[in-house]
Formats: sequence, structure tokens, C-alpha cells
Amino acid sequence: MSRLAPRGIRSRLLATIALAVATALVLMTAAFNAVLRHSLDGDATALAHARAAAALATVQVTGGRLSVREAPDDDAIDGQIWIFDTRGRIEAPPSASRALDQAAFLLAGGPTRTIDSHDTRLYATPIVTGGARTGTVVAGVGLRAYHQTARTSLLGSIAFALLLFGFVVLASRWLLRHSLQPVAEMTRAATDWSEHAPDRRFARGEPHDELTSLAATLDTLLERLAVSLQREQRFSAEMSHELRTPLARVQAEVELALARERDPAEHREALVAIGRSAAQMTRTVDVLVAAARTASSPVRGSADAREAIARAIEATRTTSGDEVIVPRLETPRSGVRIAADEDVIERIVAPLLENACRHASSDAAVTVMRNGQSVLITVSDDGPGISPLELETIFQPGVRGRTREDSAGAGLGLALARRLARAASGEITAQPGPGGRFTVRLPAG
Repeated sequence: MSRLAPRGIRSRLLATIALAVATALVLMTAAFNAVLRHSLDGDATALAHARAAAALATVQVTGGRLSVREAPDDDAIDGQIWIFDTRGRIEAPPSASRALDQAAFLLAGGPTRTIDSHDTRLYATPIVTGGARTGTVVAGVGLRAYHQTARTSLLGSIAFALLLFGFVVLASRWLLRHSLQPVAEMTRAATDWSEHAPDRRFARGEPHDELTSLAATLDTLLERLAVSLQREQRFSAEMSHELRTPLARVQAEVELALARERDPAEHREALVAIGRSAAQMTRTVDVLVAAARTASSPVRGSADAREAIARAIEATRTTSGDEVIVPRLETPRSGVRIAADEDVIERIVAPLLENACRHASSDAAVTVMRNGQSVLITVSDDGPGISPLELETIFQPGVRGRTREDSAGAGLGLALARRLARAASGEITAQPGPGGRFTVRLPAG
């Protein structure tokens, strides 16, 4: 059965319309002919009653005997009128068959009733004079003409239904083809654009019907595909770019270690450098994965700002040694929550803290404050600060400020921090010195 079912939506709709129209036409044809037959049947019976009443008007009783005052008119004769008294028939149509005469005779003396016999409807009604029955009038109406009318009507209605069915099917096929053609074209275009031109859009404007709504939906889908593709490409590019430096360091240290014999102190120094590069690669991968997960997830967590920043400060102290400056943390007495997971907040703030501790002369601080629907985290230090020309370039991967050229960093921390902040619907900005100052804006939780 599944092989016989139409596969395309246009074919299925056409089959559904054809089935519905066929069912409706069959029911309508049957109902029309049933009503027509009932009406013709009622007309024949009414005509028989009228002829019987006309015949009764011509009957008179004289001395207990029935007689016809005047001869029935031509219509009455054609209508087949029989008149019977208590002794037998006194009037009969000359053209009636013997079988029809016999049927009329059987009705004489009986109650009022109607029967069909030999394509004729017979109606019998008693003749009552002075409260006593004196005879019977039987009126007949030929049914052949009514039957012919019913047959003609049936054939005509069937022919009309078939013509109407064919017209509706052809019209529906034309309408479906022209109505769904734009949908097929849009589907083909969307499929092609998703592979070869992800920036193309239908741009049908504000949706006002099914086609424009479909175009808007496809535009949204193409936009999501384009964003996902760009995110994937950016993720791959950033992963490749930001892992190149630590991988190069690891490779260089390994090659140096294998190139010549080195004393244990040199070997230890090389292993420490490799460990730092490995840790940097781990942090880079963690931040990139967290940014990708945060940007693509519609559900955001919530964390206490003080706890997340305290963890970031502790992580900075652990990875930077004992001589690092520990930033002061200043938060409101009432807790401030951020609409992001705690590890995401920690990874955003940690590079800013490392930067502040690395370049501070003697002091670094972190302040947290609620500003409407946002939370502002400010990381500051008393170092040389940032040049106005460097406010944006320092966030580019591999770029370090002029005051940081002697730093051992790879110029990735700020770029990754901003990347992750934007993925969390936030932003990081820098203010010119003296003194470094970075502000993180994140949505309040």
C-alpha cells in the first residue's frame, strides 16, 4: 500500500482534494436524486388524489343507485378513472389493460389506500352518501413519465458530477502547481545557498502570508547556519592560531633538549618551559570550548560574583608563584549574581588578573558593582597603563602592548577573555592609563 501512496505533497493534496470532491459529489448526487424521486412520487400521488376528487364531483345518487352526472372530461379519461357501486363497475377508462382493470376492481369496497400496479398508481376512495357507503372511485396516474424523468435526472446528474469532478481536479492541480512552485523554488534556493552562498537571503519583508512566513523562516534558518559555520570557522582559526605559539615552544624545547647533552638543571628548565606551554594550551582549549558552548547554549547558569572572582584570584596566585601581587577584592555587602556559570566568569577574569599582577608596581584591585541589568567587574593596577592607540589592538590574538614587549605572555589572554565575555552576552573594554584598567560587563543573574 505504501508504494501506491503519492509521495509528493502536491500529489497528496491533489489526491485528498479528489477524494473529498468525489465523496461530496456522490453524496450530493444521491441526495438530489432521492429528493427528486420523493418529489415526483408525491406529485403522482397528489395528481391521483385530485383526479379522484374531480371524479367524485361527477357522481350522484338517485334512488340508491350511482350515476355520473356528466361524462368525465378528457383529462379524467386519460387519468384513468374507475367508478364502482355496490353491485359492480359503472365507469372505466376504455384504454385500461385487463390487468389494471383487475387491480382497480380489487380496490373497490375497500378502505382509502394507494397502490402501484403495472406502472400506474391507483388511489381508491369510498363514495359516502347520507353516512352510508354507496361505492368507490379509483383514480390512476401513469408512472412511466415520472420514472423516465427520474432516470433522465439521474443520468444528467451523474454526467454533471463527472464533469464537475474533472474540472475541480484539473483546477486544483493547476492551483497546487502554481501555488507550491514558489515553495519548491525557495527550497532549492535555500539548499543551494546553504552550501555555496550562505550570505544570500530571500528578504521578502515582514511576513504577511504563508510564502513570506516561509521565506522569513528559511532566512532565519540560513542565518543560523551561517552563524554556526562562522563560529566553527572562527573556532578552528582561533584554535590553530592560538595553539601555534605554545606548540612551537614545546617543539623548540624538545629539539634543543635532543640536539646536545644538557645538565640536569637545563633539562629541568626545559621541562618547566614545556609544562608552562602545555598549561597555556590547556587554558586556551578550555576557554575556546567554553566560549563555543556558551554561545550555542540557550540556557545560561547563574553564579555569585564574589566566589567566582575569588577562585580566579586563587588560580592566578597558584600559577604565578609566591611573589605575585594578590589583587584586592571589593564587592557590595549584598551578594551580586551574574548570569553565567562560575567557571566561565573565572576564565573571563583570570587573564585580566594575570595581566594586572604582571604589570602592577605594588597594587592591583578588583571591584564589583551592579549597574541596572548588568554587573560591572573592574580590574585595575598601578602599572604603566595602556596607550589610547592600544585600546583595541591589545585584544587581538598575538598582540601585546608596547609596555608589555618584555612580557613572557603570548598575547592570547585578553583576546580569549573578550571572546568568552562576548559569548556570555557581555563585553570587555580597556581605559587608557596611567594605570591599567579593564571593565567587564556581564548580564546580571
